[in-house]
Amino acid sequence: MPFKPQSLNLLSRRRFLKAAGLLATLPLSTAAKSNTRVTIAGAGIVGASIGYALARAGAAVTLIDERGPATLSSLATFAWINATWAKQPRHYHRLSQLSVALWHELEAELSIPVQWHGSIEWFESSERQAKLVADIEEQTEWGEPASMLLGSALDPYREAIDFKGTKQVAFSPNDGAVDSALATHRLIDAATRLGARTHFPCKLINATPSERGTRIQTSIGEWDSDYLILATGAEQDLPKRLCSIDVPQRTTPGIIVVTKPLPTVLRPVLSAPGVHVHQRIDGRVVIGEQAGAPANHADRLADRPSEFPSTSMAMAHADRMLNMAQWFIPKLADAEVQDVMIGWRPLPLDGLPVLGANPAVPAHYLAVMHSGITLAPVIGQLVANEILSGQVDPRLSPYRPMRFG
Repeated sequence: MPFKPQSLNLLSRRRFLKAAGLLATLPLSTAAKSNTRVTIAGAGIVGASIGYALARAGAAVTLIDERGPATLSSLATFAWINATWAKQPRHYHRLSQLSVALWHELEAELSIPVQWHGSIEWFESSERQAKLVADIEEQTEWGEPASMLLGSALDPYREAIDFKGTKQVAFSPNDGAVDSALATHRLIDAATRLGARTHFPCKLINATPSERGTRIQTSIGEWDSDYLILATGAEQDLPKRLCSIDVPQRTTPGIIVVTKPLPTVLRPVLSAPGVHVHQRIDGRVVIGEQAGAPANHADRLADRPSEFPSTSMAMAHADRMLNMAQWFIPKLADAEVQDVMIGWRPLPLDGLPVLGANPAVPAHYLAVMHSGITLAPVIGQLVANEILSGQVDPRLSPYRPMRFG
């Protein structure tokens, strides 16, 4: 999918040439086999992106979700688009770089507002800071224009950020942030205009493989499909039951706070000790924190609740996180909380995506991953290509579900 001319005003010439070079290695969408029917379970951003890529290629797409679009992981997520030092090993970093480049295409194509001002990151401990310096050096070797900022290079950011005495920070200029729920809806709307059908709410009950594909059984009826794609996030029962694959996950809850709209207080994504912050184009500030799971909360968290048991508990968490954000961003002093959410992010045990089918059940394809926001554009295209061409893409080889045995 080549860059369109209107994308040029979004990138410097250097970044555009780099992105175009990356995309030149990405196969063009394969023309769909006649009337290929694909059912996608899960209307988060990953399922929506796959559905859009398939519909654009001419497949007959049906997208279902038990709740509706972007109601779980794709709603309560920090939504940081990046290919930073944490994307390890190198093949995973490369995949992330491809997807960051494709985000610029989606932004222009579907009018998805993305805040492209890079990211600033540092750690509290001197040991972790030293490792960050080494990580950034590795990033530059891998073609990512990251760097360590120190001295006067920090001055442009001091009006917004109180660095609390930190002498140097990592800066990744290609990073961005997005309203993930809005992006998901834009993808689904575009797929629908291309002929995709959607059913919300619609629960996937079962799928029975056959010689012609699979028989889909849902809460609203049954139909035949050539393929079923499970883009159901942290859900662990369906992959095991429908694909005979048990994907081990170390999924933990993350808390997301969203403020009411504010004037511009922050441009880059900020990853400071203990808290992540970015401001959307609409003025709302998003604050993220990875929540722990104390032993005395184990029973309460066992069913992976998406809401707090009481408004008072939710606001206690929101106030605590807002105070942490204000510590580094003084202009948040007048911020008011609009929403606070619990997000259960899918995180396979080795930290890498799970993409592909069990050879014993070839009609059922898994698409589960952390970093779903960053990876959605590239996963959408590569999965659509594999489904419709019948050809294995070697770039997805490290992420096959059978690596779990």
